[in-house]
Amino acid sequence: MSARHAHSPVLDRRGFLRLASAVGATAALAACGGPATTSGSAPATAPADIDYTGVKPASQITWWSNNPGSSQAVSQQIIDAFHASQSDIKVNLVTAGKDYEEIAQKFQTAQTGGSLPDLVVLSDVWWFRYYMLGSIIPLDSLIKTVGIETGDYRDQLLADYQYNGGQWAIPWARSTPLFYYNKAHWAAAGLPDRAPTTWAEFAEWAPRLQSAGTGVQHAFQHPALAGYAGWSFQNNLWGWGGAWSNDWDITCDSQQSVAALQFLQDSVYKNGWAGVASTDSANDLSAGAVSATVSSTGSLVGILTASKFEVGAGPLPGGPVASTPVCPTGGAGVGIPKAIPKENQLAAATFVKFLTSPENTVSFAGATGYMPVRKSADVSSLVAKTPQSKVAIDQLAVTRVQDRARVFFPGADQEMGKSCANILTQQADVQTEMNALKKTLSGIYDQDVKPNL
Repeated sequence: MSARHAHSPVLDRRGFLRLASAVGATAALAACGGPATTSGSAPATAPADIDYTGVKPASQITWWSNNPGSSQAVSQQIIDAFHASQSDIKVNLVTAGKDYEEIAQKFQTAQTGGSLPDLVVLSDVWWFRYYMLGSIIPLDSLIKTVGIETGDYRDQLLADYQYNGGQWAIPWARSTPLFYYNKAHWAAAGLPDRAPTTWAEFAEWAPRLQSAGTGVQHAFQHPALAGYAGWSFQNNLWGWGGAWSNDWDITCDSQQSVAALQFLQDSVYKNGWAGVASTDSANDLSAGAVSATVSSTGSLVGILTASKFEVGAGPLPGGPVASTPVCPTGGAGVGIPKAIPKENQLAAATFVKFLTSPENTVSFAGATGYMPVRKSADVSSLVAKTPQSKVAIDQLAVTRVQDRARVFFPGADQEMGKSCANILTQQADVQTEMNALKKTLSGIYDQDVKPNL
């Protein structure tokens, strides 16, 4: 197996440390730092076809996962079903981290020594840096070789992993944010049983929720900023006509973006109807401590299981400029490393075809809350069991591709989280904070992205 890491890319150590130090304390570097992307190993042209003619799939492969949405059990069930369906390929599931950052860091470390996986979970904010590093392969040739029907995957989810003429991952644990609410609190406040259409409407509802005798201090809980601000706040930015970026142009300091973030700050300080989660806003909602929050579809099953009240779920609210599309896609796909034998790549792709089949994507969604990634998936049983899951499926039709600054700039997600923390927990001036963030993001683009495009 030594061939698995014989051709790993050379890292720029100074770039790596610069990105890592931007995340925070030294203890957090392994989880959040991320690799540099200044090695110059990125493909400069559209990826060439890889010839798998005459290649026999390896008899055993390793899949690295962080088990998103507490999915280890259902993932293993799918693996067991794969083993029952054939006897040529054995899949070993390895928990390679507790979250996307840890698995990404372990994958990066394996590039310079140690065994690489044959299949790896790649989140929306990590796969592009591995494209730039040349650490993963385009899957187009394997898709043709094993017969993966890409036309049956939901277009938006498949497109999230396309760049420079190549398909770099296959959708798997995919999500969007949802608006979750406590139906009992809604009833106590005399509110209609639905999510608010706009954030302005919720701002009108919030005082009624706080005075309804439910015992909550805040009607709404903003998600933990370190992990969610860059993702979920795109909804607010887009609703106000702003964005983190427009294509490669950084726009976080625009008048519209600042106005959106000012609304969020006012919800905490000026108007006082919102708090900020320290760890997980979904847990705060399930505990009955707040009346509503925004969290991932991947949290759906966990929220329903933990809550002792009826949970409502709805699409994300719109803003004063746009009401649709204001919901970002999110979650993770699966990719295949470059520096492993073709036999292993072929075996991994064979398993991916099974893993993301219409039937398995429904099973995975039912166990976690993530969205079925296939168009032909029969979701009737899923929706019958968990009606809230239909919200995510329906909302997918009006999702928007995430801002490049969030998903294509290494380490930018953490920088966005730090800036939003200053705004929402330190009451920092929004314009000043966004001016500083733009400078930081511009530096990341100039040093770690632009040279590799």
